[in-house]
Amino acid sequence: MRFDRDLLLAAVVAAGQVGTEILLSPGLTPLDYALLLGGTLVLALRRRFPIVVLAVTVACMLAYTVRMQPGAVAAFPVLIAVYTTVRQGKHPAALAGVVLFLAGVFAFGHDAAAGLSPRSAIESRVLLVGWLVAAAVIGEATRAWSAYLEQVEQRAAEAERTREETALRRAGEERLRIARELHDSLTHSISIIKVQAGVAAHLARKRGEEVPASLTAIQEAGADAMRELRATLEVLRSDEGSGLEQVPDLVDRARAAGLPAMVEVSGSPRPVPAEVDRAAYRIVQEALTNITRHAGPASASVRIGYLPGEVIVQIDDDGAAAPGQGHQPGIGLTGMRERVAALGGRLRAEPRAEGGFTVRAELPVARS
Repeated sequence: MRFDRDLLLAAVVAAGQVGTEILLSPGLTPLDYALLLGGTLVLALRRRFPIVVLAVTVACMLAYTVRMQPGAVAAFPVLIAVYTTVRQGKHPAALAGVVLFLAGVFAFGHDAAAGLSPRSAIESRVLLVGWLVAAAVIGEATRAWSAYLEQVEQRAAEAERTREETALRRAGEERLRIARELHDSLTHSISIIKVQAGVAAHLARKRGEEVPASLTAIQEAGADAMRELRATLEVLRSDEGSGLEQVPDLVDRARAAGLPAMVEVSGSPRPVPAEVDRAAYRIVQEALTNITRHAGPASASVRIGYLPGEVIVQIDDDGAAAPGQGHQPGIGLTGMRERVAALGGRLRAEPRAEGGFTVRAELPVARS
């Protein structure tokens, strides 16, 4: 894009320079045209090779000035070359080009032949020096302004990154605080309820009495509550590193807890954005937890597919769910939908035609 602009600039300068010289200096030779075109069209490469372009422009326009005495107007291509060289921080080269061009003009210019009086000749030279100095000053000012803008952008990016890190750190601290509060306030009370119910049931059996169903229900509910509380505390205390690489370990733990489960990966595993990585892990974790709690005697399969533009996570079970059977989405499924929607993906959670339940999440990722 920049080269296109530079090429257009070079063509405009060449056309203007040649047209002006044709009007002011009739009888141009092929060598004069070659010098004019060489000193102007080379400006198309000014950003890529600023020093080379400056050297070629100075040489061509100086030679043309010595031959034709066109005056200060012939220095216009040199001004652009000097500006570009200073803009890119090549100060010694720009200074050398300016000094060489001025020295050649002052040494080999023939003011009388150009029809200039001494006063007009001095004014023309002062004007030429002023133009060259102005081109250098503008180039330096533009370079400083660009450097300032770059620093501002870097500071803004750093501030944004710092804000994100601070937010993540505070979120982690808040999770740990909530985990401690839950542990301190609930674990002890639930443990006492469970122990007291167990003692009461034991004493009833010891006396030969039938254990009340309500007491058994309290004992079982206490055990379930302890398991769910431990799972909640584990989630709250887990770091942000949980991702697809930890899914096999997650399946192993589910298998050790009594749920027959397997994991299958298709495609070429690759790093994915952190938010996608964590969301996929949490979806698998929640789906396996739901299977354990609600599917009854069942087995589970976890499939992870890496596609060019997305990652697909699918968890199937062969439990008690059946087609057409109504199911009320709980907090787990609602959380899954929220995670997937926040990433711009799609979630399907419904009974399977062959029995059981399926959860399929399609999470978009940037194409590599």
